[in-house]
Amino acid sequence: MNQFKPNLIKAALVASGLTAMSTPVLAQQQDATGPNSDTPVEVIEVSGIRGSLQRAQAIKMDNSSIVEALSAEDIGKLPDTSIAESLARLPGLSGERRNGRTSGVSVRGFNENYVGTSLNGRELLGMGDNRGVEFDLYPTEIISNILVYKTPEAGMTTQNIGGSVDLQTVKPLVAEQTFTINGTYEKNAEDAANPDYDNDGHRVSFNYIDQFADDTLGVALTYATMESPRQETQFRGWGYPNAEAGTGAEGVTVGEETAISGGHDSFARSAMMERDSYAAIIQWAPNDKLNMQLDALYIDFLENDARRGVEEGGPVWGGVDYTVTEVDNGLATRAFHDGFHSVIRNDVRQQDADLTTFGLNVEYLLNDDWTLNADVSTGKVDKTIIDVESYSGTGRAGTEGRPLTARAWEMTGEGVMFADHPSLPTIDLTDPSLIRLAGPQPWGQSLVDENGQQLFASDGQDGFVNQPVFEEELDSVRLSTKGFVEWGIFSGIEIGAIYSDRTKSKDNNGAFLVSPEYPQSDAIPEVLGVTSLDFVGIDGILAYDALGLYNSGYYDELDAQQIETGRLGDTYTVEEKLTTFYTKLDIDTQFDDIYIRGNLGLQVVHADQQSTGFAATKDELGFVESLPVSGGADYTDVLPTLNLSAEFAEGQFVRLGLSKVLTRPRMDDMRPNNQVSFAFQDARINSTDIDNTPWSGSAGNPNLKPYEANQIDLAYENYFSDTGYVAVSWFFKDLKNWHRSNAVETDFTEFYIPSVHKSSTGEAPELLVGERTRPEDGYEGFVRGWEVQGSLPGELIHDSLEGFGMFASATFLDGKADAAPGTTETRIPGLSDENYSLTVFYENQGFEVRVAGTKRSSYLSETRGLSLALSDSTNQGGTFIDAQVGYDFSESGIESLEGLRVTLQAQNITDEDDIQSAGADGRQVTLYQAYGANYLLGFNYEF
Repeated sequence: MNQFKPNLIKAALVASGLTAMSTPVLAQQQDATGPNSDTPVEVIEVSGIRGSLQRAQAIKMDNSSIVEALSAEDIGKLPDTSIAESLARLPGLSGERRNGRTSGVSVRGFNENYVGTSLNGRELLGMGDNRGVEFDLYPTEIISNILVYKTPEAGMTTQNIGGSVDLQTVKPLVAEQTFTINGTYEKNAEDAANPDYDNDGHRVSFNYIDQFADDTLGVALTYATMESPRQETQFRGWGYPNAEAGTGAEGVTVGEETAISGGHDSFARSAMMERDSYAAIIQWAPNDKLNMQLDALYIDFLENDARRGVEEGGPVWGGVDYTVTEVDNGLATRAFHDGFHSVIRNDVRQQDADLTTFGLNVEYLLNDDWTLNADVSTGKVDKTIIDVESYSGTGRAGTEGRPLTARAWEMTGEGVMFADHPSLPTIDLTDPSLIRLAGPQPWGQSLVDENGQQLFASDGQDGFVNQPVFEEELDSVRLSTKGFVEWGIFSGIEIGAIYSDRTKSKDNNGAFLVSPEYPQSDAIPEVLGVTSLDFVGIDGILAYDALGLYNSGYYDELDAQQIETGRLGDTYTVEEKLTTFYTKLDIDTQFDDIYIRGNLGLQVVHADQQSTGFAATKDELGFVESLPVSGGADYTDVLPTLNLSAEFAEGQFVRLGLSKVLTRPRMDDMRPNNQVSFAFQDARINSTDIDNTPWSGSAGNPNLKPYEANQIDLAYENYFSDTGYVAVSWFFKDLKNWHRSNAVETDFTEFYIPSVHKSSTGEAPELLVGERTRPEDGYEGFVRGWEVQGSLPGELIHDSLEGFGMFASATFLDGKADAAPGTTETRIPGLSDENYSLTVFYENQGFEVRVAGTKRSSYLSETRGLSLALSDSTNQGGTFIDAQVGYDFSESGIESLEGLRVTLQAQNITDEDDIQSAGADGRQVTLYQAYGANYLLGFNYEF
């Protein structure tokens, strides 16, 4: 059996990387760099940007799968302040901003719901509504390396269609002893949009690593705390209905297909995210045979934000009188209207979540060839959202003599810009003597009990509170053994079994809020000030503390579960048990002087998924009736993988990956819940025509099978220096099972309640079938793409460019999945046709300058809609530029300052906005968000 020595550049880089911090290739490189190696390797410790690039490049070169890698510049210091921002710069990856932060990450055109995420190889829970991990919630200070697997291996539990992201912490027995303090002062370029919020924040972290008991016990401890502000201006359009033909001013033609803004709600948002993180890693290796490591992580997350603005109906949907004054290519671009009562919104949202995860890994060396490994982990996430809507205006709905809103407006690339009406007066929404704490619109539902007593009136809704509660737990056990073999081209084998038990529940609480002064209105108890809305041409509105009012018990409440099927219809528990067996053979051989490494594997996964929830319907009076429902499925998937890496010349590799991969169904799609609608119309109840049935509904699907794809990956990589390389890769993912929301004919017998579903004369419905919309699998599609990337150190061009460098990438994607019958949506969530990333840096004698930019084209995203439910939207993409300048005093010669590094960062320098639009017409803006630049002044001190 031939054993080949790794590339010399790679060996040196790995060795230098290990002097500063641990890397995941220690065990694989011991033969190349240890005392028995006959290869002389000069170990040079390099820190900062170049050191980070060297270690990342070594990881890429050493891996037989196609991967991307990030390595921390120093203990507790990734290249960016957010894990998500760092990932977004990698080839084939792109970031998605949410509320001003890069949070979601797409890998090869698939957003985080189709990407597996692990911490030290164990699946990591997210704090979102689904499986996807919101990467900005995890502190960079605990991370040593990040690996993004674009091709899977059989031993990975997080194989996904998009790929897998493994966050790796230090290994304290091989890491350098240190006590490091990081501190950052943060400020947004925009003033606080709301009077009760600050515009500055801070980050502080402590990292401690040491070894004890003759270097048999290693400890790494991290504490990180932060308060991070965000400011935002937002226009949100309701949509674009067709204007009434002939509503144009003199000389302006308005046709039947002319689209027009139907209304808006625009906000000035201020937010403060607070996060405290505690991490501990204890590694014990009492002898050469036993190695144990305990990982613990706790994150306490709290975000408060206020969204203050107005909600105003427009033409068609708002019931206003309007006149179109300009039409451009089927879109009304200028108009004026009057006749609407503006709703002042003082909305406050508080998200409170905590994550706890523990993992214990025990590795025992049986002999020189075989190792046993046991891994046990548990994780839990609790999250509660309180979202309070509070309405005020010029008086309660139905009150006589209230002044009406009149506005002129024009369409811009940022949505609608308002101005004074040409002939009617403007209402001052900042006048405390005019504004009353009551709902200006009759948004409530009239509710009368069986005795005719009114329980709730349509003019009585003065606010609403959404309060969903999420709980999620994940327990897993893994047993494996691996060893060296000499079976032809195979040099090693790993066999393992994994069992995981995951449970996620949602309790979708909500309530209608009514002023205690109803049917009268109340003055605002305490005005905080004025929130400006000049970004949409409106002077401003009165600001007050809606969350404080709600928490004080000011409002009377009506439980929304009584009259909204969407409450119990979205309250569920999903349990998923996975049993996985896998085998992986390591390949190490030679063919005609070409060194070939890789692995061949097979993973067999048995899934048992069960869920419980409710079927909710309304009786004739509007009260909700519910039935408990449940469902589930069990099935087995077989997932083969093959990875080959051929080093045909020094530092030049051709890599091939073949695999079948899957992504588990969205957990909110796996609920068994049904929201059943029944039309209490005798003509429908007595109808035998399926097109006139009284039944309809929407539901989850507990029988969903995973998303599946067969994929092929091919890459060429040329590593021509310690921080220089070029690579080109091509991939094709054949989607064999995709999910779409589909309306299908359904038998409603199990939801039929004789005492509820009947005609006015008590007769039962003739039909028990109707149309129900729910997620269905069985759809097919594809995603394919090219990735081009490179890293170039300046000294290779000329000696005078020593210290300069750049790395860049471009990704070009194409893909779609079958549309559901009667629909046209074929896009893949997170797929942008084009993605670009460029970073240019200079690093010399302690000075560091870096400018980085990313750009992505439009893509399918999600936004929160009614009852905080997620719904599809189109994000127009954008270009984001960040910069950093710093100085490492270790190079200064000042002994007292050795160990200190100071940096100044600027994020979103060009104040790039986020734009979403309706359909294919980018002019029909449904959401425009601008956040301002963000500045951070930080220091890093290592003792």
